[in-house]
Amino acid sequence: PPPPPPPVSGAVSAPEAARFLVQASWGPNMAEIDRLRSIGFSAWIDEQFTVAPLDSHYGYTVRGGQPNCDPTGAQFPACEPVGTNTSDTRSVLESFWLHAVTGRDQLRQRMVAAFLEIMVVGVNGILSTATPERAIAAYLDMLARNSFGNFRTLIEEVTRSPAMGFFLTYHRNEREDPASGRIPDENYAREVMQLFTIGLSELNPDGTFRLDGSGNRIPTYGQAEIAGMARVFTGLSWGGPDFSDAAYNGAIYRPTNEAVPYDQPMKIYPNHASTSEKRIIRGVIIPAGTPGDESLRIALDTLFNHPNVGPFIGEQLIKRLVTSNPSRNYVSRVSAAFNNNGTGVRGDLRAVIRAILLDPEARDPRNVTRADWGKLREPMIRFGNWLRAFNASSRDQKFRIPSIENNAFSFGQNPARAPSVFNFFRPDFAPPGAIRDRGLRAPEFQITHETSVAGYTNTIVNTARNGHASGAGQLLPDYSAEIALADRPDALLDRLNLLLFAGQLTDGTRAIIRTALESAALPATNDAAARRLRVEMAVALSMASPEYVVQK
Repeated sequence: PPPPPPPVSGAVSAPEAARFLVQASWGPNMAEIDRLRSIGFSAWIDEQFTVAPLDSHYGYTVRGGQPNCDPTGAQFPACEPVGTNTSDTRSVLESFWLHAVTGRDQLRQRMVAAFLEIMVVGVNGILSTATPERAIAAYLDMLARNSFGNFRTLIEEVTRSPAMGFFLTYHRNEREDPASGRIPDENYAREVMQLFTIGLSELNPDGTFRLDGSGNRIPTYGQAEIAGMARVFTGLSWGGPDFSDAAYNGAIYRPTNEAVPYDQPMKIYPNHASTSEKRIIRGVIIPAGTPGDESLRIALDTLFNHPNVGPFIGEQLIKRLVTSNPSRNYVSRVSAAFNNNGTGVRGDLRAVIRAILLDPEARDPRNVTRADWGKLREPMIRFGNWLRAFNASSRDQKFRIPSIENNAFSFGQNPARAPSVFNFFRPDFAPPGAIRDRGLRAPEFQITHETSVAGYTNTIVNTARNGHASGAGQLLPDYSAEIALADRPDALLDRLNLLLFAGQLTDGTRAIIRTALESAALPATNDAAARRLRVEMAVALSMASPEYVVQK
């Protein structure tokens, strides 16, 4: 029989609400579960579309890593001296986690993380810039600004982002020079096609490969198209007051780094942009003499209107939010929403998000029991779940989480720390064994191995007990509601089953955790330390269990 349609308003159970929030946010907490139950899935999404971000990431980094500070000290606490906390990437990561954990715009923040893994910019790739944290901060602001907009605008702003320009080496990309043999840098030309828009092979609307008469995949582009696109992405440099070589080279922003406009889109400098003929995908020819901005418009329009974009981007977003192995019908429905939002608009990301999260396949509770459905929860998402579920905070109200990407001694993943433009893992990765043998995908397993499993387990045990970091920035959980249930293991596990498992804790795992809790005896005096130890054990064992690590 067909799956039941998702409730539009009301009639949402607590586990259904928690499961939805696992997919659509950085994790459920009791307040958000109650909110969602009161208004329903559809209204919650509509509400999220209207909620503004807490702050600007760029502003946070410029203010030396202080939220709502005032340079004069009149209204808010005075800002730290510029540069106090911006000599490395700490401030932008603090800002990322501040938004992810405490922001009311949870859906936006979850989409920022998803797009950051598709249109990757990594800190290590732009360390040559004077203040890389500001470049990353501006990029995050750009993703937040466009996550609920139109994909055509998003891909243009990605293209014009200084952070992306540095990361994929086309900032100040010079036009070809036949006399010297110089050709434009082809890095971004490849990746904007392969990773950000259309992929390597032509697709059907359901994401399956189109085949030629011999049964072979049909490439979307070749080297000739890469060369043509590379000429499009020439002449891009700093936004600024004019089109002089001083502005192009950034000389007008020296000697101070404070004026470097990482938060302004790059513009095309005519003296450095190619005006030769450009042959790009789908047989489109941009004529010789076409100005740089017009060439860019034609190229991005051509990419945007390629039939691959809906299934290619749609399936990746499904994989980031819901399941690693969506049915072809699910992909087709999301692709259709990308192609037409219902009023004839292509690329409306609000329509795409609604299609992903409200699809019957995403909401069908029967998929919880399917072995071939769901996804491995990303390590950084697990950490964010813990921070939100237990309202973790620090004395200085900062989220000092600069480096959790070490897979032996931490979580093995960190926002904006991907080692390459291919992210921490590929969207089509399948580990050897049963998953690959069945033709399934499990992208997150690319960073899952003996070292990372041990590293995560040790880290979550330590985090559950001691919080994260130390000193004024130590992030400590509020376990007060859980401690109140410490002498009632079943009631405590009921609460954790909702907060961490969305009601999916199995009887077998529950029995294991309950036995462990009962081994930690409560003294006759009902000692507070013993009660807290029980809670810490319950949280750590829960977050190390298969039912938690695998998102259904």
